[in-house]
Amino acid sequence: MKVLNKQPSLKSVSTSLTTLALVIGLTACNADKASNATTGVATKQAADVTTTEQKGDFYKEDWDSLAEVNHIPEWFQDAKLGLYTHWGPTATANIGLKWPAGWYGLNMYMDQSYDWKTGEPILDKNGQPKTHYVFEQHVKNHGHPSQFGYKDIIKKFNPNKFDAAEWAELFKRSGAKFAGPVAIHHDNFAMWDSEVTRWNVKDFTGIDVTGELKREIEARDMKFITSFHHAFTWVYYANAYKFDATQETSDLYTDQHELTDFKPTKRFHDNWFAILKEVIDKYQPDVIWFDWWVEELDEEYRKKFVAYYYNQAKKWGKDVVINYKNTSFPSSVGVLDYERGRPNKQKDEFWMTDTSPGAWYYYENAKFVEPNEIVDIIIDIVSKNGLMLLNVPPNPDGSIPVEMQELMINMGDWLAVNGEGIYGTRPWTVFGEGPTRIRRGGHKIEKQRIKYTDKDIRFTKKGDDTVYAFVMDVPKNDIVIQTLNTNLAVLSSSIRSIELLGSNEPVKWQRTVNGLEIEKPNDIPNQLALTYKINLYDEAEIGIGGEDPGAAIDGE
Repeated sequence: MKVLNKQPSLKSVSTSLTTLALVIGLTACNADKASNATTGVATKQAADVTTTEQKGDFYKEDWDSLAEVNHIPEWFQDAKLGLYTHWGPTATANIGLKWPAGWYGLNMYMDQSYDWKTGEPILDKNGQPKTHYVFEQHVKNHGHPSQFGYKDIIKKFNPNKFDAAEWAELFKRSGAKFAGPVAIHHDNFAMWDSEVTRWNVKDFTGIDVTGELKREIEARDMKFITSFHHAFTWVYYANAYKFDATQETSDLYTDQHELTDFKPTKRFHDNWFAILKEVIDKYQPDVIWFDWWVEELDEEYRKKFVAYYYNQAKKWGKDVVINYKNTSFPSSVGVLDYERGRPNKQKDEFWMTDTSPGAWYYYENAKFVEPNEIVDIIIDIVSKNGLMLLNVPPNPDGSIPVEMQELMINMGDWLAVNGEGIYGTRPWTVFGEGPTRIRRGGHKIEKQRIKYTDKDIRFTKKGDDTVYAFVMDVPKNDIVIQTLNTNLAVLSSSIRSIELLGSNEPVKWQRTVNGLEIEKPNDIPNQLALTYKINLYDEAEIGIGGEDPGAAIDGE
């Protein structure tokens, strides 16, 4: 069953026209910013975009031309770890919820739960329609959404403890090489000082979150990322027109349409691009990361964005990066991202994953994973030619939860000692061995709850004379790395020496038909993964073609 959104009544249309005339008059008289109103026509409009091509551009709005760009710069391959922050009015909306609601603005309007992909109602065990948990909690905490909508949630957002310098210092301490905000999420609220949309953090709170973070992050010699999730806004607010959305607030809730109408208007496309263009021009991000649903937008707009960003970066003298999901862009112009996932084998093309140590957004009594799990994921990702983008979910007031701070500091402490086996490395002949397997690689595999043991080994390399072997848990006995046995021609030369990073204790080892045998150290430098630096006389890789020594290689 398709769900049609309720049309405005004649009375509401009449009221809308009156409001329109009033707002136009106020604007002409230089009245207060319309951003502080809950109704009224937007005073900030996206330009009608046809093309951005200019004389002297390096790249045209054509995939063949855009494929010429260096879309995976060395600095990005070297970085291995970045951070971004899911924060904004959604964090405020989550106050008092028992379960996290990253899609609060969608689900608060679900008086009946629907499958947003089909429009079919979701029924309870008795076959009856049921309301969504978030709708029920919204009514309890704020009132009915027809009286108190997401536009009113925005007015409650109060980041009075936000400190960009403190955030950036913690980001640096964590070992991340680039960081930045979710610039705009599905809720269509801009976390920067915008002239394109009145629904922005500067107009509502007086703070340019993106601008302040850029300044502090770059001051600490880190690259700057902004992420964009606003393509899905078209679907996100479709049901809002049953409640508080009107034509006057369509610049927040998008144009009125059916729940299952997945073809956005030209106005929506123009605004999608205008938002990106504004952030590119004002903040010059080194990385632009996209959430899903971009693939549903018209291809011409996607080409337009890629061409504009890369042309501007060329003028800045920067090597920038586009990250994407699914089929949003060709692999020749960006880096593919796996959400909360990773492949189960080594990839030839560099890739990345975005993940979170818990929920994406703040919620009360949130649980975070242990440091060893995050470290193990980083190692596994890097061994397979990837990079991790880790989420930080700040509190509604802008402070960062103590548990999250501790996790980041522990991660940073480990990287301070073991980072030479992570940063600036490249994948080795094989990525690893051991009993722990990812059953199926791809998106959202973390629900498999993968737990590595001291028998699981991962490899990276640096140059042609250094291999790093990571033991994924504190060893209980002597270590045997089967891949490095004398019967497998993985190395063309002998091992010169082996070091345990973080320890001054000499490493006792021998290479036999069983593998590289390393005596368990007396000095265990940390309770997370151990890193052995294997120095070679003249290392040259002879690929073993994906063979699985002793059925130990984790992969297909």
